[in-house]
Amino acid sequence: MDQVLNAEDRDVLVDIVKLAQKQGMEGAKGGWKGFLEAYDKKFGACLSDPQKRSTDVLVAFLKTFTKEEDLKFFDKVITRHKNNKAIQQFTRNDPNMESPVQRLVRLTTEHPLYRIEYSFPSHNKEWVITRLGEIPKALKTNAMVAVDCEMVLCQDGTDAVVRVCAVDHNMQVKLDRLVNPGKAVLDYKTNITGVSKEDLEGVTCSLKDVQKELKRLLRHGTILVGHSLNNDLCALKLDHARVIDTSLIFKYLDFPTNRRPSLNNLCKSVLGCEVRKEGAPHNCLEDARAAMKLVLAKLAHGFDDPLAISIKESENELSKLLLHGISVSVPVQELLKIFPDYLTVEMLPVLRVRGKKYSTFAVLKDSKEADEAYKKINGKEEKDSYGKPQKLVTIELGEGTTNFYVRKMVTEGQPEQSTSSRKRSVEEVADSKRLKPCNSVQCDHGKEVEQLKKELRQKDEEIFNLQKILSALTRKHGL
Repeated sequence: MDQVLNAEDRDVLVDIVKLAQKQGMEGAKGGWKGFLEAYDKKFGACLSDPQKRSTDVLVAFLKTFTKEEDLKFFDKVITRHKNNKAIQQFTRNDPNMESPVQRLVRLTTEHPLYRIEYSFPSHNKEWVITRLGEIPKALKTNAMVAVDCEMVLCQDGTDAVVRVCAVDHNMQVKLDRLVNPGKAVLDYKTNITGVSKEDLEGVTCSLKDVQKELKRLLRHGTILVGHSLNNDLCALKLDHARVIDTSLIFKYLDFPTNRRPSLNNLCKSVLGCEVRKEGAPHNCLEDARAAMKLVLAKLAHGFDDPLAISIKESENELSKLLLHGISVSVPVQELLKIFPDYLTVEMLPVLRVRGKKYSTFAVLKDSKEADEAYKKINGKEEKDSYGKPQKLVTIELGEGTTNFYVRKMVTEGQPEQSTSSRKRSVEEVADSKRLKPCNSVQCDHGKEVEQLKKELRQKDEEIFNLQKILSALTRKHGL
């Protein structure tokens, strides 16, 4: 608690009070507004915006909290704030000393999607926030660990981790655990996760156990690598400040800025091989290795020229329409009423439940019928956050009306495969940039890793020599 009261940065105090207010937390003198009524006889709770209150008032309110669980809550908020602030200051104060690996951390955190996708509810009870430790030393380390995990859908509508894998920059396995979800499972998604109910029989490893192992791997500022890493961190309930997200660090040609390439497409363009054949289940160990190989390739080759990434969707995906934002009071079969009778539509079981809303897929015969079905649906058309067209649909129920969205599976105006507008084709980019192609789905890592490490060491030597020259010039000219 002392670090709260001695905080020089007023922003962290404001954030803590706002979160305490949102969570309905109460200290010895009640909640925020109750405290203001008693503490400030002049304004009372009329001026309740924490941003408009003095630091002394914020500190006085926080001093009324003494319960251990409340103090742990505050400590999490402070730790996250300190981690993020330390990284920002390090980059700003010493930009010329930034290593190539640290630059990739910065590229990740400066991406427009980072602020949206990495705003975690890490102050919540089950979440863990890693500490940087000795900050100056931690922020200079180039150690990396790549992680990937598989999740199942539970009966309460949440996702739960069932397998976690992590590798270091040498592709050595640092963690490979099956995890007991700890609650009833609705769908194991075995065709995707590769994990079945039988695989988890007798498994005692819990999410807490995995969090402890990851905290150990990530101590001293180790950088966490992954593809669309925010999804894994959400599932793991882990907040780590130093991350490299391979879906954010490459430049893409003719690719929407608010959409990420798949790991498979990125590997085909950069590494010359795919992680898995279409339709094959995931292997999170190979996915973690693939993410690390992409980072090593970026460090060795740069890839400053935009990569041509194919965003062609499979026919199987294009035959679907996503229905989302549906009230849980609406049965899945009731949704069939929005489609023309002459089309054959299969409604899949509930895909995901979020609060009082759920989502599911309507599957049609092929992409042509899916397109026709979408056109026939009555509703106001707009675009979702990924640029995909969707319609706001209203249906009549016995107790009134309800609204939900129907979305297409392809970005509007984006051809299934664009070639004429590209400056360089996928093949041209791959031939000039990518690593030696693989002949099999599972790439042979050894030779490529050694070559990448050699090139990385050479680059590090060059940067080190340049830094020495820069330091000498700085001292000589008194800059």
